[in-house]
Amino acid sequence: MPTGMLLRSLLVSTISSNRFLLIPTLSFLSFLSKPGRSFLLNVDRNPILHAILRKGFYDQFCAGESERETKACVQRFKDLGFRGFILTYAKETLFDHYAKAMEKKNQDGVAQGVAAVEVKDAFDQDVENWKKGTLATGSMVGEGDILAIKLTGAGIGVSTALAAREELPKRMKDALNEILESCANRNVRVIIDAESQYFQKGIDDVAIEMMSKFNRNGTAVIYNTYQAYLKNTTNNILGHMERASKEGFTLGLKLVRGAYILSETRSLIHDTKEDTDNAYNAISQSALRQELGEFGSKAAGARPFPSLNLLLATHNRASVIAAQRLHFQRTVDGLPTVPVAYAQLHGMSDEVSFSLLQEKKPEDDGPEVYKCSTWGTLGECLAYLLRRAVENRDAVLRTKDEHRAVKAECWRRFKGVFTA
Repeated sequence: MPTGMLLRSLLVSTISSNRFLLIPTLSFLSFLSKPGRSFLLNVDRNPILHAILRKGFYDQFCAGESERETKACVQRFKDLGFRGFILTYAKETLFDHYAKAMEKKNQDGVAQGVAAVEVKDAFDQDVENWKKGTLATGSMVGEGDILAIKLTGAGIGVSTALAAREELPKRMKDALNEILESCANRNVRVIIDAESQYFQKGIDDVAIEMMSKFNRNGTAVIYNTYQAYLKNTTNNILGHMERASKEGFTLGLKLVRGAYILSETRSLIHDTKEDTDNAYNAISQSALRQELGEFGSKAAGARPFPSLNLLLATHNRASVIAAQRLHFQRTVDGLPTVPVAYAQLHGMSDEVSFSLLQEKKPEDDGPEVYKCSTWGTLGECLAYLLRRAVENRDAVLRTKDEHRAVKAECWRRFKGVFTA
């Protein structure tokens, strides 16, 4: 890791590993992210404020404010040994108010189902803006990289259809196909992000339809995201494996622990973090053994394991190291397994990412490790970063370990200057 990146990691981990520093820092950033701030408090207009946050915060977690900066960041990580980059567009999060407003309407009993406005086949500027931003983001990554997309980012018409599990507006279907075809032609894979359960069944429907179209010949171009903290996730995956088996496509399975615990119905979520950890490890290791549910089991009447590509996105070191060692051993022993890759957020749990890279053996190419980041202006990225901070709030305890590791490495390099 370059020394500049290491020192920035020391600053950030010092804050994130201490609740008394972290909470006021997040409150201040939340204050700055609100629209309509005066010149002095506008992170994009005040050059001094922009420079401070850019150097101390933005550069740790975000890829760049322009295409040139973003492409340079992608290349820097590849030069460090990462297989590729997962990129998303921060501006997508600016559409979140549509989704939240719709959920509130449903909860209050004011409106359900299709909105009063006609959305099918109608011109939808939100979809057009989403398409342009997503295509621009996809153009910044290359062969072997991954584009992450959030479907509700396309606005209220799309969000309404997803919530009702109705067919997407034609304009959205055309936009989505254009994006996916562009990526497939350039060997860029696509992740469809998980969202609140209010929308997730509709998102699953879209993901399965797209995987059936693009995930052929044993390779996943499209990945759906599954959240292990939900009690029904294993059954949901088994249902999608059933579809993959019947329809002959490859299931792209991106597994995360979960991102919407503050807004989901609590009864849908595992009772403890330990239960979530156990579910995550059980799903990932069962997939790597090609024995999940009735698929691949040695029991009588077991069904053949369908084609499946696995992406493990987590900051939990124990989970990814165990998965990689299991995958490597099964490969060496000639036992069935599935292709697997790993991902962590840019600027978070770097020791997990580099620990995975160190798992490379002389006889193989090493694990496929990716960093996931976003691009956009500082103002746009503040909303994205605050969302990620909430999603990963349980990472505070892990950042204490990271903080100790970063401090030790800084001290080692400092001593090396005088002993060389």
